[in-house]
Amino acid sequence: MLPYWLFFIFPAMAALTTAPMTRVRGDGTRSIRLDPAWVLTILLLTAVIGFRYDVGGDWNNYFRYLFGAYSLTFEDLGNLEDPGYWALNILSVRLGWGMTGVNTFGGLIFSVGLVVFCRSLPRPWLALACAIPYLVIVVGMGYTRQAIAVGLAMIGLMALSRKRLLAFAVWVLLGALFHKSAVLLIPIAGLATTTNRWLSLGLVTVATILAYTTLLEESAENLISTYVDGNIESAGAFIRLAMNAVPAALFLWYRQRFALTPNEKKLWTLMSLIAIGLFLAFFPTSMSTALDRMALYIIPLQLFVFAHLPDAVGAFGRRNQSIVALILLYYALVMFVWLNFANHSHRWIPYQFGLA
Repeated sequence: MLPYWLFFIFPAMAALTTAPMTRVRGDGTRSIRLDPAWVLTILLLTAVIGFRYDVGGDWNNYFRYLFGAYSLTFEDLGNLEDPGYWALNILSVRLGWGMTGVNTFGGLIFSVGLVVFCRSLPRPWLALACAIPYLVIVVGMGYTRQAIAVGLAMIGLMALSRKRLLAFAVWVLLGALFHKSAVLLIPIAGLATTTNRWLSLGLVTVATILAYTTLLEESAENLISTYVDGNIESAGAFIRLAMNAVPAALFLWYRQRFALTPNEKKLWTLMSLIAIGLFLAFFPTSMSTALDRMALYIIPLQLFVFAHLPDAVGAFGRRNQSIVALILLYYALVMFVWLNFANHSHRWIPYQFGLA
């Protein structure tokens, strides 16, 4: 377990010893320019995710893509589901890099998305530390296809918070090439960018229909049979949904104290309401796995809220180390509980670094 704790401790220490980024541009947003420390962070995250060996709950399942890629060419991608992930496998096979190549390419996309999103926040190291216990370790090292989709979606959310609707759509649709569930984020654009309720409803309806017909139609029956009819229980879904609901509730309670642009406030209010809605939907339904997978795209809310919270409840612009420490303690507890008591955590232990 020591490697996992080291992954967490380094950004946690940086979060405790650095001041928040109070400098903003004319539009109220922060520069996402990457300095050498953050480039190194991307490379380290990519290596940790890409060079893992026999780590993750679905480790063996992904080999069917790799073996299938030996008989495919890039021309075949148009006839395949999740063509983005197939493309990584075909590329890795042609380079002779095997599963390590696939995981490294995927890890790089995920890591860039995560770091770009963190850099857009006032306390990027705190956001990264909050991401380690679940988003990096569990999702990044376990749900490979959806991790890539989440990484791309985070860039999209950052773009949407800056009123770049087209960029948001492009990044989300790119994510959908790796896991179709990413299109579930598309309707958010309509709700977050207009004050006209009828226009919002129209945009959501059109976007949903387009997303279904272009990306989900062929696999809808399979998704329903897998996540709903099959009544597959996602172990720990309640806890993970609650982890999104807690920062959602904090944001809604303190949002007037968050230093945000109007567009950011509207977007993250919407994301908070979705997080609480997914949590409440857990109780009357048997769709825990479906809700759990949908909730993966809401995890950036955790990073957003906790990166702002010390300044919202403490002295703005100060280090507020006691508040930062409490947030880090919360995530350290999350990681301790998951590593020691989660039903499937044994698939992550021990962490092994090697080639596959």
